[in-house]
Amino acid sequence: MCLQNEEAGVPDPNRNDVIDYRPFTSDDIAAGHALSSAVRWRHRPDDWRFAARIGRGFVAEDASGVIGTALAWRFGREAATLGMIIVTPERQRSGVGRKLIELLMNELGPRTLLIHASPAGLSLCETLGFQRIGTINQHQGAAFQPPLVSLPPGERLRPLGVNDAPRLVELASRASGLDRSDLLPALLDIASGIALDRDGELIGFALFRRFGDGHVIGPVVAPDSPDFSRAKALISHWLALHAGMFVRIDTPAEFGLSSWLEGLGLPHVDSIEKMMRNGPLPVDAQFKQFALTSQAVW
Repeated sequence: MCLQNEEAGVPDPNRNDVIDYRPFTSDDIAAGHALSSAVRWRHRPDDWRFAARIGRGFVAEDASGVIGTALAWRFGREAATLGMIIVTPERQRSGVGRKLIELLMNELGPRTLLIHASPAGLSLCETLGFQRIGTINQHQGAAFQPPLVSLPPGERLRPLGVNDAPRLVELASRASGLDRSDLLPALLDIASGIALDRDGELIGFALFRRFGDGHVIGPVVAPDSPDFSRAKALISHWLALHAGMFVRIDTPAEFGLSSWLEGLGLPHVDSIEKMMRNGPLPVDAQFKQFALTSQAVW
C-alpha cells in the first residue's frame, strides 16, 4: 500500500540530518512493526515476518533509527507488487517515500508493477507513472450470521487435500494474472483452506488465516458467474465457522460484494485505489479473485 500521508514531497531544507537507504533485512522487522503501529496499521510482528519472508525491499534510516520501509514481491519475471510503504509521521511529506519507491522500481525494472494507494498517496503514485485501475473495499467486523448459499448441482465445498497445491497455484495465477507459484505454498504453511469442487475437479478456493488482531479471508478465487454465488459460498463457509471473531476481507469494488458483506455484519470501513504501471496483466476472464491475499501482495 502506498503510504498514507506521503505525496510528491520535497525534502525540508531546514533538516540537515542525513538519511541513508539500504536493503531491508530480518533485523528490521521490529522497526517495521513500530512504524506500522505508528500509522495505526493492524499488522503483527508475525505479519511482518511473513511479508519479509517472501519479499525484499529497502529501509530509510537517520540518526534516530529506521524511519521508512518499502517492500516488493516478485511474481515471476513479468510482474511485482509494492507494499508496506511506511514513513514515520515526523518524516512524511519529505520525499522519503518517493525515494523508497524509486529504489524498488529501479530494482524491478520493466515489470508490470502494482500498488494500492490511499487517497493521500494517490498524487505520489501518479507522479511515478502508476494509473488507477479500480477500487478495493475493506470490510471487517465480528457480529455476523451468514446465510446458507446454494451451489449449482454437482458442486460442493470440501477441505483442501495434500495434492491440491498445484491446482491452487494454477487457479490463483489465472485469476490474478500473477505467477503465484511461490506465494501459494507459503500461504498454505500459515492458512486453512476450503475448496470448491465440481464433480471431482477443484474450481475455486478460499484461505483463512491470522492477521493483525483478528483473521482475514483471502485469497478467494472462483469461476465468474452473474450472482457470484460460488464466491459467496466460500466466504460464508469461513464466517459461519468463526461467528463472533474479528474478520477482515478486502474485495474489489467491481464485483459488487460490498452490500452483501455489509448485510452479513461486515461493515465497509475503508477504500483504496488499485494502481498499475507497465500493464496490463494476463488475467483469465473465466476466474475471478474476489478477495485479496493482502493489500501488499494482492
